[in-house]
Amino acid sequence: MIKVLIVDDHPVVRRGLKQIIEDEPDMEVAGEAKNAVECFALVRRTPCTIVVLDITLPDRNGFDVLKQLKSEHPALPVLILSVHPEDQYGLRFIKAGAAGYLMKEGAPEELVVAIRKVHAGCKYVSASLAERLVSRLGALDKPPHENLSDREFQILCMIAAGKSLKGIADKLCISEKTVSTYRRRILEKMKMSTNSDLIHYALENHLV
Repeated sequence: MIKVLIVDDHPVVRRGLKQIIEDEPDMEVAGEAKNAVECFALVRRTPCTIVVLDITLPDRNGFDVLKQLKSEHPALPVLILSVHPEDQYGLRFIKAGAAGYLMKEGAPEELVVAIRKVHAGCKYVSASLAERLVSRLGALDKPPHENLSDREFQILCMIAAGKSLKGIADKLCISEKTVSTYRRRILEKMKMSTNSDLIHYALENHLV
């Protein structure tokens, strides 16, 4: 039996995912969590085969949750479920240790396929993302944001979403000075000068 832990802060989404999963004779939902704290607690006490993780949680960023899960339970596959564009986020999460990346809009048709593939020890990406990844193999130039570390990319997206340095610091539990340092590095790597440049770039590349 494939035991799935669903982590999503929207009850309606969790209910829909649960129905899809439990319609399969060899799958069941082992537990549900609405935030990172509940997720970590459930994984520690509940036997599960796969975690289906929404990356937009109220208390922790998806990158941080994924990294902690892989640190504490390296053999536990994590399938990312997200509204964010797969061509911008998918590869980054796969590199960070995710077993797969699935857009929420494709969940009803693809979720069961993705769970089975991940359970079999394979990586899961959609056919369209796989095509993009293959086409990029021959490309000499990468988009500037792909040169950022995961934390820098995270802060870029938060700046582009309109969060203040203090707001970012509070959310990530770091100091404003540290956020300023990251911002400076981001601007240097992106060869930009202002937050407006970052916001324009993020919107143009569908990062927010």
